Amino acid sequence: MAEKNLEEMREAVEAIREKMAAAAREAGRDPAEVQLCAACKTRTADTVAASAALAIDVFGENHVQELCANYDAGAYCGKPSHFIGHLQTNKIKKVLGRASLIQSVDSEHLLAAIEKEAAKASIVQDVLLEVNIGGEESKSGVSPEQLWPLLDAAAAEEHIRVKGLMAIPPVNDDDAQNRRYLAQVYKLFVQAGERGYQNVKMETLSMGMSGDFENAIREGATLVRIGTAIYGERDYSKVGLAPASSPSRGASGVSSKLHPAAKASPR
Repeated sequence: MAEKNLEEMREAVEAIREKMAAAAREAGRDPAEVQLCAACKTRTADTVAASAALAIDVFGENHVQELCANYDAGAYCGKPSHFIGHLQTNKIKKVLGRASLIQSVDSEHLLAAIEKEAAKASIVQDVLLEVNIGGEESKSGVSPEQLWPLLDAAAAEEHIRVKGLMAIPPVNDDDAQNRRYLAQVYKLFVQAGERGYQNVKMETLSMGMSGDFENAIREGATLVRIGTAIYGERDYSKVGLAPASSPSRGASGVSSKLHPAAKASPR
């Protein structure tokens, strides 16, 4: 599957939107509750700008250099950009002001670094806390048990606002098991919102990618991150990036046996 042209992207987004709406209605939800985040890793600024005319709500970037390049080129065409990859503390300055939401906060160390830089910039940075729901060593995120001290730490910061959770369930061939993992994340999402912190408001539950976004919506996701199903296969040679070695940044939440179209990295 090669990278798609504009008309192919348009058809892909329309099909994805139809599936999103159907999954939401199946769960008794309003389809308008769920946002589509286009994961545009390795895409050129021209491709991203072209796709901005489609029914995409948010753009998600895995790499800081791509976020900077696309943001500075105006490729998002006024739509929000989120940072969804692993964030190194020495690159936080470049993300602040460009990403309206950092989805991948997974440690108190990173929290403290974001707080420090946000304070310097006199801004309040919105974040999601990333949960490693399957306890996989190859993936980022805190365990469900570690979520609570991380949430406590975030609630104590003046320049951070927690807006929700992000998760990537383990790859598996079992549709029911995939939904169980997603349901566990939703339960944590609800419990976190019940803690009553002033700067914690559980509004965004980011889970579901090209392989399992319908299940994610059925289990409560408010934002799904989809890349390959929109844009086609990634060509890393275009941007001089090697494929991510960590499965947490390139593996689908569910086997492509469930969704044959998702054979490459779903982001």
